Amino acid sequence: MIRPSALLMLCVTLLLPMAAVARLDGPLQVTKPGKVRDLAQIRSSRTLRVLVNQSRNSSGEVQGQAIGVEYHRLRAFEQYLNGHARDGQAINLKIIPKAKDQLLGALARGEGDLVAPGELLDVKGVHKVSASAPIVSDVPLWLVGVKGERRFTKLEQLSGRTVTLTTGSAAADAISQVNQKLALHKRPPVKVEWVDPSLAVEDVLEMVQAGIFHLTIVEKPIAQRWSKILPKLRFDKQVVISEPGDEFWFVRQDASMLRASIDRFIKTYHTPSDQDVAFQRIYRRLYQVRNPLARADRQRLEKLRPVLQKHAREQGMDWLNLAALAFKESSLDPGARNSGGPTGLMQITPSAAQRVGVNNIETLDNNVQAGARYLAMIRRKFFASPKLNERERMAFMLAAYNMGPERVQGMRTEAKRRGLNPNQWFFQVERIAMEQVGMGGVSYVNSVNKYYLAFDRERESLEPVAAKIASRK
Repeated sequence: MIRPSALLMLCVTLLLPMAAVARLDGPLQVTKPGKVRDLAQIRSSRTLRVLVNQSRNSSGEVQGQAIGVEYHRLRAFEQYLNGHARDGQAINLKIIPKAKDQLLGALARGEGDLVAPGELLDVKGVHKVSASAPIVSDVPLWLVGVKGERRFTKLEQLSGRTVTLTTGSAAADAISQVNQKLALHKRPPVKVEWVDPSLAVEDVLEMVQAGIFHLTIVEKPIAQRWSKILPKLRFDKQVVISEPGDEFWFVRQDASMLRASIDRFIKTYHTPSDQDVAFQRIYRRLYQVRNPLARADRQRLEKLRPVLQKHAREQGMDWLNLAALAFKESSLDPGARNSGGPTGLMQITPSAAQRVGVNNIETLDNNVQAGARYLAMIRRKFFASPKLNERERMAFMLAAYNMGPERVQGMRTEAKRRGLNPNQWFFQVERIAMEQVGMGGVSYVNSVNKYYLAFDRERESLEPVAAKIASRK
C-alpha cells in the first residue's frame, strides 16, 4: 500500500516539466576528445577555440559587421591577448557554434578552450569546468508576452498556461519549483513547450510577437535588446521567476592561466556604446513573421489544402512544407504577381517552371505543381544525401530555392573548410550565408521554417480524417 506522503511526492514529480530531450540539430559528427590546452598551448597553436551558443543573439557577423553580443566581447579579448603577446604571434578566434545544452559537455571533452554562452548557464552536474569572473552580474529572467494580452504579476498565475522555452533555458528550474508549490495546492502546473532545435531564443521572441506562441521567459539583457526589433513584445517585470544570476565564460579547471587572463580582461572591458547599431540596422526589417493561422489565413489554407496535398504527395513531400513556402511567398494568394517575373501562389518564375516541364503557371494547379517539382528537382540533384536529416534537407532546399543551389553548395564547402557542419543549415552553414550574402536568404529560410512549425503544431486540426486517409492512398 502506498503511503499518502509517497503518493503526494509521486504526483509532484509527474507534474514537473520534463527535461528537454533535444532532437538532433543535424547528423552527429564524430569528435575526438581534445587535449586540455592552457594559454601557452593556445599561443603556440595561434588559435583560441571558442564554443558559442548558436543563437544569433550571442555570436556571429553579417558581411563583416558584428551583431552578436558575445562576438564584440570575444573580439576584444582576442585583441587583449594579442596585445600581451611576448613573441608577437597573433592568436585568432575559431568560433564553434553548439546548442546551448551541449556547450559545457563539449568543453569538458576538450573540443574547445572557452565557452561564451551569452546567456545564463548552469554548471551543475558538469565536471572539470571552471567559471570566470562574472561577465554580467545580477541578471533577472523576464516573462515575455505580447501587448494587448493579459498581464501577470505572479508566477503562480501561470498555473495551467503554457510557456515556450528553448532547450537549456535558465527558466526550467524555476518552473519546476513553482510547479511543486502548485501541486501542493492542487492547482494545474505551468506547462512547458520545448521548441524545435532549429529555433533560437530570438526566434521564439519573434513567434511570441506574432501570436504563434503566447509566453516565454528570457534573460533581461536579451529581452531589452530584442525589444528594439520586436516592439510589440510585453515584459511582465513584476513576475519574479527566480533570483537574478550571473553570466560567465567557462574554461577547463586545469586551464588556470587562460582563466586568469579572462578575469583580468573582464576587469578592463567596457561595452562599446555603439554595440547594437549594426544589429538594429540589419535586423529591424527582417524579424516580421506573422501568425499563419490567423482566421482569414486559416480559411485560405483550408481551401488550398487539396491542391497542396496532391502535389506534395506526388513529390514525396510534407504538404505543410509547401504551405509554409506558399505563405512566405504569396501570403496564400494565388493571384499574387511580382514585377520581376515570379507568379502565383508559389511565386515561381516561368523559366524555373519550364525547367520542370510546366508551361502555364497562371492556373493554381500548375503553379503549385511547378513549385513542388522545382523543389523536388533541387532535392534530387543537390540534397539527396542520406547524411541530411529531413528538417535540414528542407532548409537547404529552401535556401537553394531562394539563392540558387550552386551558391548554397559553395557555402557548404566553405563551412566544411571552416570546421562547421556542412550537413546542418541552421546555425552552421547559415553562418557562411550571413557572412557572404547577408541576412536576406537566412531570414527567408527562418521565416518559412517558423511557418512550417506553426502549421505542424496544428497538424491534427489542419488534416481532417478524410484528408488523412486520402493522403495515404
